[in-house]
Amino acid sequence: MKKTLAVVMDPIEQIHYQKDSTLALLWEAQKRNYELFYITPDNLYSLEGKAYANAQALKVFADEQKWYSVAESQDIALSTIDVILMRQDPPFNLNYIFNTYILELAEKHGALVVNKPQALRDANEKFFINEFPQYISPTLVSANADKLKDFLQQHQDIVIKPLDGMGGASIFRLTPKDPNVNVVIETMTEFGQRKVMAQRYLKAICEGDKRIIIIDGEPIDYVLARIAKEGESRANLARGGRGVGQPINEHDRKVAQAVGKVLKQRGILFAGLDMIGECVTEINITSPTCIRELDKTFSLNISSLLFDAIEKRIKEKR
Repeated sequence: MKKTLAVVMDPIEQIHYQKDSTLALLWEAQKRNYELFYITPDNLYSLEGKAYANAQALKVFADEQKWYSVAESQDIALSTIDVILMRQDPPFNLNYIFNTYILELAEKHGALVVNKPQALRDANEKFFINEFPQYISPTLVSANADKLKDFLQQHQDIVIKPLDGMGGASIFRLTPKDPNVNVVIETMTEFGQRKVMAQRYLKAICEGDKRIIIIDGEPIDYVLARIAKEGESRANLARGGRGVGQPINEHDRKVAQAVGKVLKQRGILFAGLDMIGECVTEINITSPTCIRELDKTFSLNISSLLFDAIEKRIKEKR
């Protein structure tokens, strides 16, 4: 019996062919003879307590000029799908949450959803680090301007970021002498109506913001250190950062294993742990990236490792 896989992702025609991790996952699935279906987030729906999608049969190719083809759209019951990859990018808004409810119905009726819908809701990529206080730098989550300013005065050099963003968008570095302190805090918090995260600035960023891939609770043996370009405090590849592959060190492995144990318990098979120096800064579980860069640098196939874990989980369910 043919295996089926559906991917929920943003428009496939807009991906970056050379870097996109979802495409690598789809190549691996197709190699393993999964029948693929493509679903955009707005095409998930529920009817009478069951999960459905308006989907398109999908084929993918290792061709920069034509990396996919899709058939005519059709309505499918997600209970007929073996594996659903949830690869929708943030922002993590109400529509995202509603989609996790629909995927939870699919899960209830037999589909394996990667990552688990409840975990996607519960483990905000920024806030989730607070479950591991022993591994993080001083961190404040608040919408209160006075508390944010007190935190700035205490630590003298901080970053402020939204709780629902990605790719380094809207991240500010502040010092007490910055003339824009008030306007940054007002804008970021929408005048006290929206919580943000503030963290002490870590000078180790000059050595890179390390992405550690965790699959089924275990880190892989290599990390991608993202180095900020000159004049930029953000190291994200989406903001011009340069990726440098390196073996994982023993400290980072131990931290990743400790975090990975919790991730596995929560049904998070695929995650990207971000570390600066010895501190965890984010835990990405919505649509982790950087596997293409690591694959290329170290001749890996990270997608294969993930699908080994997926197929192990399917066998356990049966």
